[in-house]
Amino acid sequence: MGELTVIPVETPTLGDRSYLVHDGEVALVVDPQRDIDRILTLLDDHGVRLTHVFETHIHNDYVTGGLALAQRTGAQYLVNGEDDVSFVRTPVADGHVVEVGGRMRITALATPGHTFTHLSYVLTDGDEHVGVFSGGSLLFGATGRPDLLGPEHTHDLVHHQHASAHRLAELLPDEAEVYPTHGFGSFCSATQSDATSSTIGREKQANPVLTQDEETYVEELLAGLGPWPAYYAHMAPANSAGPSEPDLSPPAVADAAELRRRIEAGEWVVDLRTRTAFAAGHAPGTLNFGLDGGFATYLGWLITWGTPLTLLGESAEDVAAAQRELVRIGIDRPAAHATGTPEDWSDRGLSSFPTATFADLAQVRHHREVVVLDVRRADEHDAARIDGAVNIPLHELMERLADVPPGEVWVHCAGGYRASVAASMLDAAGRSLVAVDDSFDNAEKVGLHLVGPEA
Repeated sequence: MGELTVIPVETPTLGDRSYLVHDGEVALVVDPQRDIDRILTLLDDHGVRLTHVFETHIHNDYVTGGLALAQRTGAQYLVNGEDDVSFVRTPVADGHVVEVGGRMRITALATPGHTFTHLSYVLTDGDEHVGVFSGGSLLFGATGRPDLLGPEHTHDLVHHQHASAHRLAELLPDEAEVYPTHGFGSFCSATQSDATSSTIGREKQANPVLTQDEETYVEELLAGLGPWPAYYAHMAPANSAGPSEPDLSPPAVADAAELRRRIEAGEWVVDLRTRTAFAAGHAPGTLNFGLDGGFATYLGWLITWGTPLTLLGESAEDVAAAQRELVRIGIDRPAAHATGTPEDWSDRGLSSFPTATFADLAQVRHHREVVVLDVRRADEHDAARIDGAVNIPLHELMERLADVPPGEVWVHCAGGYRASVAASMLDAAGRSLVAVDDSFDNAEKVGLHLVGPEA
């Protein structure tokens, strides 16, 4: 017999992985994303039948496709019996063993920490330990963050997280693979790692939760936690209710007059093009969340939940890609869309603003005073910042536009993407601005005076 096939299904824009595992005949899936067509295509490609769908936890960073996938395929949907959900599922608990086909065996292990009811799933092939699907428990070089259920639970959960990681390390052999759901850029991860695979043995050597004493691990993890996207508040309720299969059909088409009416009504009309293209010319009042960056994360973080949303893309494919990203976080149906160019989207002249580098900023500061607006998170700003810069984190900017000092605004972040989002907000508000499209690593090199402990 050959080895079992384990296929990670990457969602890099949210920093997550789902997994499909099969023996050539039957398959199981762990933590599927909302757009289940990716899994259905894999099942067809490999010629296997899905019999079981497992959830490690009620997710806080995306809407699950688990229930929809189980309903579509007739598979069992296994969710912790202690989770308060509104749908029929196969309840599973610590120690439960599930046979999948003739070879695969899944053992559920209680690994609280990311949530109180978190389960990890150990996969064995006969007597051989293949690996563990660790969800938001043991990640590559990190653990899932313990603060997403509210500050009143963080103390208990971070200690549970430490104990759970040690439980996995003690129960599993060093060669067992670790298959986490989070940790590839997800804000559900306490810290980030560049690793793309790992084993229990490797984590024993490198993961702070397994190399540090409990007190040190807890202290350092809690000290390093930053804010998480506001849309997370909507994910667990949606997942507990049992999300349906998403509708990815194109939304209605809007012409330039309708787009202007929507903008004037306070709706969001979002330009999906790159920040360079947006700066050069865009429909007045539109906001720029380029598909080439953290599109869904930042749009979901900043938009007031329920605000009608219209998508502008150069092509139907761009709009479809944006829709796919959005259904993963529960923004199901855009109000409208349009394709083409900014000239097609505006019934008046286009808006634009200049872009620049940190070298340009250093130069201009010799000649005149400008407002330097840093839209990085507060922890990034506190660590190292341009002397005199004003910090309004991007996720606070829409509510704090009045706090931006008067004058010409030079807005920057760490790499350019967040600054472009902020620039579009400032432009829509009628401010005079320059968007710094540059790496913050260059700021000190070009003579800008940095302050802070990491400067």
